[in-house]
Amino acid sequence: MKAVRFHGKRDIRVEEVDAPTRPLADDDVLVRPLVCGICGTDLHEYIGGPIVTPKTPHAYSGATLPQILGHEFSAEVMDVGRDVKHVAPGDRVSVQPLVSPRNDYFGRRGLFHLSPCQACIGLSWKWGGMGQQAVVKGYNAIPVPKKLTDAQAAMLEPSAVSLYALDRGRVTMGSTVLISGLGPIGALALLGARAAGASKIFVAEVNPNRLRKAAELVPECITIDPSKTNLLEAIRDQTEEGVGVDSAIECVGLEKSLNTCVDAVRPQGVVVQAGLHSSPATVDAMKWALKDITVEATWCFPTYSFPRVASMIESGVLPVEKVATAQIKMENVVRDGFEALLDPAGNHLKILVNVAD
Repeated sequence: MKAVRFHGKRDIRVEEVDAPTRPLADDDVLVRPLVCGICGTDLHEYIGGPIVTPKTPHAYSGATLPQILGHEFSAEVMDVGRDVKHVAPGDRVSVQPLVSPRNDYFGRRGLFHLSPCQACIGLSWKWGGMGQQAVVKGYNAIPVPKKLTDAQAAMLEPSAVSLYALDRGRVTMGSTVLISGLGPIGALALLGARAAGASKIFVAEVNPNRLRKAAELVPECITIDPSKTNLLEAIRDQTEEGVGVDSAIECVGLEKSLNTCVDAVRPQGVVVQAGLHSSPATVDAMKWALKDITVEATWCFPTYSFPRVASMIESGVLPVEKVATAQIKMENVVRDGFEALLDPAGNHLKILVNVAD
């Protein structure tokens, strides 16, 4: 079968690999990936990896390089192990990619995303969504409503990341919110904040193309380029008595962005660190104390969140398909996918790969 495999820094190849063999383990599901998103984590691996892709066998999954990429994907079920009852051949699913023990400290508490043994399909598992077939565990295969398109189903994973950040930020009806950075997670957080009923949403982004995209996604949001406009003054001018926003969602993963979020929230506001930092950040902890704020850090998402996200997409309140700016063929994934997303002047936000074509 054909698959997109990561071998090392700037080395992604579309190549022929062996398909999964049968019979399946009792708790396994064999799927045919349909549409797969390129994630920021995939980009980090491409330009600087291997980072999370294992160079030696993964302690839990045994996976090692080269790695079939893809952890944001929709798929069709081809076969199931004898213990799998919730899906059957022909069903469409969205793959929740986290793989971890069910019976360790974290598994017994349902905190599967926090297990130190955790592996991830498409990053540290033998299979990934950018291959023509994949084997996942039964708990990874989440049925999706028939109304959802393959592309929408592929976007459940990044949407779950964004909604988890909003939940941790206590964003609710009437909230004032700052989204710092409009990559895919920021864009989905923008849609989610509107769906939650936020009354005023500020978007800080230096890329003019992405600022325009923010205005397309949520016309009533307030877009600000902090390199040209004083962001904090703009927020003070448009919040009650100039106190700042209730919640700030940091989606960049940079020290400056994090500290700006701290400055932007009102006293007893909430800052959520959703962007992943690649280096330590220096912060003013005394300012946190004087403002009496809450700083939340997020990792992935609760694994039970996919049905909730799917129902929001199905109802129309979370139009995630608007975040996707291109769908490409697997053969062109490096040129039209990875390189296009790395173009600092590019127009793309989220690129999806049509695996089934």
